[in-house]
Amino acid sequence: MAPLTDKNKKYGTLDELVSLTIEIDPEFIQTCADFGASTDEAKTIYMKSRTYIQGVVGNKTPEDRIRQRCAVATGDISVAEIMEFRHSPVEAGVDAVLKGAPIFVDINMVKSGITKMGHNCDVICVLDEDKDAEIAKKYGITRTAAGYLASRDRLNGAIIAIGNAPSAAITICRLIEKGLRPALIVGTPVGFVNAAESKEMVRDLKIPVPSITCVGTRGGTPMAVACVNEIIAIANESKKNE
Repeated sequence: MAPLTDKNKKYGTLDELVSLTIEIDPEFIQTCADFGASTDEAKTIYMKSRTYIQGVVGNKTPEDRIRQRCAVATGDISVAEIMEFRHSPVEAGVDAVLKGAPIFVDINMVKSGITKMGHNCDVICVLDEDKDAEIAKKYGITRTAAGYLASRDRLNGAIIAIGNAPSAAITICRLIEKGLRPALIVGTPVGFVNAAESKEMVRDLKIPVPSITCVGTRGGTPMAVACVNEIIAIANESKKNE
């Protein structure tokens, strides 16, 4: 590996500019199991937030861990109160991760946020499945909905994570009514048009598909990413305990 160089000195040298933003806590560093935190500073920051949230949200169940992570991701403790878990979704998600099931997401922001470590799952953005928007243009539907339709033959047994698009959640519900059986739906689409309704559709499915959703108009990419990443972390812990 080439030695670190400091070519850009416009604002000073790296030695002058680099500084920690928090006092490093060795205990936090040792206990941090989050794959997104790779440096001592990042581990301390993450664990300090997580420890605080544990005391507020609770720390008794796997569902509590999902609530914690969503609260940290959004900076909003109240999101823990609007989360809904149906048909043992954490267990279903952990099993899917351990099997290396693909994770189909609605937008690239969700794909970028999901950790690349700790699993062998392909993370696929459905926008890439209808690259030229042929389905979207032909039927006049959103690109995310079209992407899931284009991927429909590969969604059985997959984890579906939707952080942005209500239309994608509605499309998945319709596919389930036609016989699709994903391993898990993480549905946290955000907004004022169809967001609350689409998540309610997921919860009210007659077929018992495991799901994690939130109630109302709130949600978004950070919550979807938080749910998936915490499931990956729990899956890794289950491997260590075998």
